[in-house]
Amino acid sequence: MQRDKKVRAGVAAGATGALVAASALVALAAAPSATAAVGNPYEGAEQYINPDWNEDVLQAADVAGGSLGDDMRAIANEPTHVWMDRIQAIEGIDRQHGLEWHLDQAVEQAGGSPLVFNMVIYDLPGRDCFALASNGELPATDEGMERYKTEYIDAIVEILDRPEYEDLRISAVIEPDSLPNLVTNMSHQPCQESAPYYREGVQYALDRLHEVGNVYSYIDAAHSGWLGWPDNASGSAQEFANVVEGSTYGWDGVAGFVTNTANSTPLEEPFLTDPNLQVGSGQVRSADYYEWNPDFDEIDWTADLYDRMVAQGAPSRIGMLIDTSRNGWGGSERPTSASSSSDLNTYVDESRVDRRTHRGAWCNPDGAGIGERPTVSPSGYAESHLHAFVWVKPPGESDGSSEEIPNDEGKSLDRMCDPTYQADKLGGAYTGALPNAPLSGWWFQDQFEMLVANAYPPIGDGGPDPDPTDDPTDDPTDDPTDDPTDDPTDDPTDDPTDDPGTVCEATLEVVNDWGSGFQGQVTVTGGSGGTSGWTTQFTLPSGTSIGSLWNADYSVSGSTVTASDMGWNGTLSAGQSTSFGFTANGTAPSAGAVTCS
Repeated sequence: MQRDKKVRAGVAAGATGALVAASALVALAAAPSATAAVGNPYEGAEQYINPDWNEDVLQAADVAGGSLGDDMRAIANEPTHVWMDRIQAIEGIDRQHGLEWHLDQAVEQAGGSPLVFNMVIYDLPGRDCFALASNGELPATDEGMERYKTEYIDAIVEILDRPEYEDLRISAVIEPDSLPNLVTNMSHQPCQESAPYYREGVQYALDRLHEVGNVYSYIDAAHSGWLGWPDNASGSAQEFANVVEGSTYGWDGVAGFVTNTANSTPLEEPFLTDPNLQVGSGQVRSADYYEWNPDFDEIDWTADLYDRMVAQGAPSRIGMLIDTSRNGWGGSERPTSASSSSDLNTYVDESRVDRRTHRGAWCNPDGAGIGERPTVSPSGYAESHLHAFVWVKPPGESDGSSEEIPNDEGKSLDRMCDPTYQADKLGGAYTGALPNAPLSGWWFQDQFEMLVANAYPPIGDGGPDPDPTDDPTDDPTDDPTDDPTDDPTDDPTDDPTDDPGTVCEATLEVVNDWGSGFQGQVTVTGGSGGTSGWTTQFTLPSGTSIGSLWNADYSVSGSTVTASDMGWNGTLSAGQSTSFGFTANGTAPSAGAVTCS
């Protein structure tokens, strides 16, 4: 959807950017430390509500309808980060307004009171050297580095440094995945080529942002499933410290670290609290799922990282942010207690709330849900030194496309986003990614519906109240007393004394077949009487097994697969359709009708 944007040519040309950078360094060399002014910038302040995301959510709610739509409206006013993921984003692109417009909106929202403006710095040369879905526009070359400094960082700093924005508290996430890649992926040629530019670029960003005076920079520190192993954790602490201490302002330019950016690693594993617990043949951390990594969740990792960074010389005032936008893992698949199994892997698999096929499965994971709402100084986690739970990745924005999509953003298909792909890096498991995904950063309605339905804590149970403008008493479409289609006494299709007609029909289609396996899709259509819940059943050829299945709860008995709705996709009016997909190993069945009841 095209939006009106307040754009500004600003500092875009290289020569102009260099001039601004030079003058800023002279004028602001003795800039006050933002971190000294306020230890935790989130304390005592509201946060910016992004109108672009708010609009996307409200439109999604209209599409979803019903109680799911109500839950979407209830979170529409949560604060999310504004991503500056390419040079053009500074002025604005079709999907979002530019930086100046957002800052003007933030000043208006603040109304003279403290307000945090959350943003993401994300455009390093050779960006995301170990992935393809989020590759950037700048090459890992000297020319790319010069453009990063002059056309990107300097242009952002020129806007942030304007007097009208000096009362805002600007929280900046610095370059997701960049430095972590230098810890674990240096055997990969693109990461070797990008390494010097990552270090130089992060240092330049920290220095220039610090000179603004009211910017609080949080360096991205990946997540527990990436860096939690002791060797990786130790290497990360050293890499982070070396980069910070090699910058002009050192630790004065750093407010802390942020973990789980755009990831779905749980905040806590409530039933797996002791990595050394002996179950059957070994310790819990030695199970196939954890692979001897003792940090099971983000509370583990932030506490571990804090201690390691202070040991490396970081000041004790540093704080941690955790992105909880998509790590809730609620819904019907969430366990409610620890397993009683004495088999180690069964115990872990039945106890963990993280339902991914592998902890390295990062792209649009099936089953994920929205996590804790943005919260300032969350209690109960003293060892983690948390500044806030935040939503860095706006829920509903794709991680990457599930197939190749031509684009001018430098993004390519990463097979980790392909649900049909069995990845060696995942131990041969399927990715568990959702199908039909758009490019990274683009709105993904199916994913958003899943995230809201699987939210934990549930949005309809203790979540924030909806904005007064969304009061259901003002909207007759939400008032069951005003809508006769919701009144069972007015709708003969709901009268058990009448013939309900056909409940539902379902058909199976093989959408991709690669010989050793296939991807299937089952489309469920409401019958003449509609349905408030459905169950399908189909038979696989002998020797064929399900790899992953999304958008339905399922069980397997022999060759028979039984798949039922997940609640949010259960109600279908006559002729209305929904679908679920799956991947399987073995021979594909014949397409055609399947049982639906």
